[in-house]
Amino acid sequence: MRKKKNNFLTFIFSLLPGAGHMYMGFMKKGVSLMSAFFIIIFISSFLDIGQLLYIVPVLWFYSFFDSINTGYSTDEEFLKVEDNYLFTFDKFMEIDKNMVIKSRFFVGILLLIFGIFLIWKNTMVQLSSVIPQPIFDIMSNIISNLPRFIIGIAIIVVGIKLIIGKKKEDDLNA
Repeated sequence: MRKKKNNFLTFIFSLLPGAGHMYMGFMKKGVSLMSAFFIIIFISSFLDIGQLLYIVPVLWFYSFFDSINTGYSTDEEFLKVEDNYLFTFDKFMEIDKNMVIKSRFFVGILLLIFGIFLIWKNTMVQLSSVIPQPIFDIMSNIISNLPRFIIGIAIIVVGIKLIIGKKKEDDLNA
């Protein structure tokens, strides 16, 4: 028998993605939802990719209704709910076991590009008085659009990997 949580507090905590789950004792699921929610907001604002924010309401509604449904479930249903992380490397490993080795290289390149980007962006501020204005404007435009370009390429690469992984999985099952 579980200790019944206060329905009003469950509702209040459910307003923040993941908090309702944590209130009911599902820490892994709650932390996963809360992390995903705030990471999406951070990446969207940091890289100025407003379209990424379309994911936030979907995540919020999922978290809210899942928390409410779990809180109002019967004791039997509640005990069947497992506390798992939403995103684990094990799930990604099932797609392609060599993906980790390949992804280390790409993550290393992305980190290298990101580091160069940060240094260059800070250097551009110092060079603004030295470089002629038209050239500075062109360079600033390239620098400001570079993260979106890289994220776009990364999304395409991940999408292709997922499609190829699904195709390989279907071919093995056939």
